[in-house]
Amino acid sequence: MTAAVDLAALASADVPAALVERLRAARHVLAVSHEHPDADTLGAVLGICAVVEALGGKATPISSEPPPPLYAFMPGIERFRTDPDPAEAYDLLVLADCASASRVGGVAERHAALFAALPLVIIDHHASNTSNNATGEAHWIDANAAATCEMVALLAVRVGMSLDADGGTLAAALMAGIVMDTATFAHPNATPRTLTVSAALVAAGAPLSDISRRLYRTKPDVQLRLFGRVLERLATSANRRVIWSTLHDADFAATGTIAAHSEGIIDLLAQSETAEVAMLFKEQPDGTTRLSVRTKAGGVDATALTGLYGGGGHTRAAGASIAGGLDAAMATVLPAAERLAAAVAR
Repeated sequence: MTAAVDLAALASADVPAALVERLRAARHVLAVSHEHPDADTLGAVLGICAVVEALGGKATPISSEPPPPLYAFMPGIERFRTDPDPAEAYDLLVLADCASASRVGGVAERHAALFAALPLVIIDHHASNTSNNATGEAHWIDANAAATCEMVALLAVRVGMSLDADGGTLAAALMAGIVMDTATFAHPNATPRTLTVSAALVAAGAPLSDISRRLYRTKPDVQLRLFGRVLERLATSANRRVIWSTLHDADFAATGTIAAHSEGIIDLLAQSETAEVAMLFKEQPDGTTRLSVRTKAGGVDATALTGLYGGGGHTRAAGASIAGGLDAAMATVLPAAERLAAAVAR
């Protein structure tokens, strides 16, 4: 059996028919990423737009904030808008890589009436996503997928698209999301299906090596200076099972960076040899604190920690927004993290 046949069989088995029919019936889809967009949500949105357009419809890709410069290499990234086109009549809202409109940022607040009026479809791989189809929605939530882009690649195959569409641009955008969410297949979330999908994307023209280099091995000098400031504040619990640091608003001005340059710091902290839980506390302009968490395989469930504060994500990587500044957030979170880490038996 060839890889192409394997992929078609996977797509037929895994992609909900109700989702395909909902997208096929839509005439103009509003496809929206989550706030603080990364390669997976951006690539998934672009892939969903390509699927809708292949089915004869129109689609508008939306991100509340302009995509960070890190993702400028992704084909089609220039299509993103921060708000819907007021001249268009949308008939379906698709959220990619998030559980609800509350996760997409300011665009949902600015266009609350439109978001409330449109039928909703969610395509997501977060284990903390509790959305279901009980009320007839055509949602597709697959916590076993390494990335939402993995799911969208299967969706494209399911509707009969060739993954090498537009000279491989679709494949490149989807591969970027998979590379980002697997750390170039280093995380334990990469499954045989992930590798099958990725092999097909490479065969379709996705430049895997270049994407990996851009996402994980290329950083502006100013970003390295930002990382240095955060690493200077590195702290650990008494038993070294919890490691954390802080990122201050002033750090951006001091280093000439922007918020998007903080991408990757938490994964650097997670390389600690001893820590079961790695955390980054990010000071936010609105006075809240953004918490990013990484944990080791077979240890603390990251969603068990972030879920205490209304957050979510994956077993090994999760986040939450916490009311109050850095000191208040750390006073609340650190004892909980230490309790969870202490319960791990190795």
